[in-house]
Amino acid sequence: MKSNGHTGMILYVSDEAATSKLVLDAIQLAGHDVVSTNRPNEAMALLFVMHSAAAIVLDLQAPEQYSFDFARKLRAIHPGIPIILRCCEHAGPLPAWVDAYLSARDPLDKLISILQAMLTTDRPLAPLRSA
Repeated sequence: MKSNGHTGMILYVSDEAATSKLVLDAIQLAGHDVVSTNRPNEAMALLFVMHSAAAIVLDLQAPEQYSFDFARKLRAIHPGIPIILRCCEHAGPLPAWVDAYLSARDPLDKLISILQAMLTTDRPLAPLRSA
C-alpha cells in the first residue's frame, strides 16, 4: 500500500466483534494492509512494535469520552498518524486530535473514501515519540 509516500499498515481498533470483520474486509478490499485488535491497550503495543502506521481507525462503541481520550493518547505518542474515529453519534466540534469522524451508521464506503483521501495527502508519517 502506498501512503503519504511511504508504505504502511492501517491499524484498526474495534471493541465490537460483530462489525469488525465487515470493516476489516472493506479496508482490505480497498487494497490496504491492515492489522487489527479488539483491545485498545494492545493497539498501543502494536504501534510500538510497528514503529508507525499509515492511519489508525478507531471503531469504538465505548462511551464517547473514552474514545476521544484514547485518540488523544494515540496522538500524543504518534502525532503524524491520521486518526479516524468511527463510533457513537457525536454532535459538536471534533477534538484536534481526531482527523475525521464517522458515525457507526455511516456506510463503509464513506470510511474508505476518507481513508483514501488521508493516505494520498503529503502529510509525512512521524516516527514513534514517547509521551
